[in-house]
Amino acid sequence: MKEITGHTVLTGLLGSPVAHSISPMMHNEGFRQLDLDYVYLCFDVGTDKLKTAVEGMKAMGVRGFNCTMPDKNLMCELADELSPAARLIGAVNTVLNEDGKLKGYNTDGIGYMQAVKDAGHNIIGKNMTLLGAGGAATAVCVQAALDGVAQINVFSIRDQFFERAQKMVDTINKETNCKASLYDFEDETVLKKSIADSHILTNGTSVGMAPNTDNCIIKDKSFFHEGLIVSDVIYNPRETKLLKMAKEAGCETFNGLYMLLYQGAEAFKIWTGKEMPVEIIKEKYFS
Repeated sequence: MKEITGHTVLTGLLGSPVAHSISPMMHNEGFRQLDLDYVYLCFDVGTDKLKTAVEGMKAMGVRGFNCTMPDKNLMCELADELSPAARLIGAVNTVLNEDGKLKGYNTDGIGYMQAVKDAGHNIIGKNMTLLGAGGAATAVCVQAALDGVAQINVFSIRDQFFERAQKMVDTINKETNCKASLYDFEDETVLKKSIADSHILTNGTSVGMAPNTDNCIIKDKSFFHEGLIVSDVIYNPRETKLLKMAKEAGCETFNGLYMLLYQGAEAFKIWTGKEMPVEIIKEKYFS
């Protein structure tokens, strides 16, 4: 890393917990590779102190910052302006400070859609089955709709997210050309038909994530079909039980690791105006 000077531009991450984050390594490596006088630091800030922290960031002229859980939804209210995706998702993960005006973005869905391309697939104009209606799933759903996926069938258990998911689906149908529908995950017949009619199946839930790696959101291989792409937003483990089962059924698969990389790359570009050197960072931290 370059030596920090009086000119060094500060970026960072707000959330709780944040000590485990790979973001500082990614961004600081990017700054180093491009010889940018920037630094990226982590700050453990929960929702109770977020407003104060954001005011402090603004007062200090911080260039921008990321938000992770549990701060993404509240950051929507604290931003002066929202990108279309952040507004539709109702969550902000990237903030740009321009002369004291904070613009909130959500780059999670952009990261996912770039990961789809990176895996060699084109899902524009195709059908998607999306499992889950929490934060990650919502970001994927909104960006896929904005980018031109033809139809998205969202399946969720009737939990605290279900009503919010219905509002998201209604908004997508109103504001994009995508046809979105919400179904109860327990309706196995509808789920099987949706997957049969889909080009891609995406798990947007945490089911199967470490340490509960024996869990799988899909019961058995009968749900899969030839030509189906199966993806998971989870990256720990690198191959979830879902992806392993799909691969055994002959499906092409990819995990959430590059979604993480590309959402960071988009934030990097928002702050610096430059492309993150993703190939170098892939090799160093994602191989």
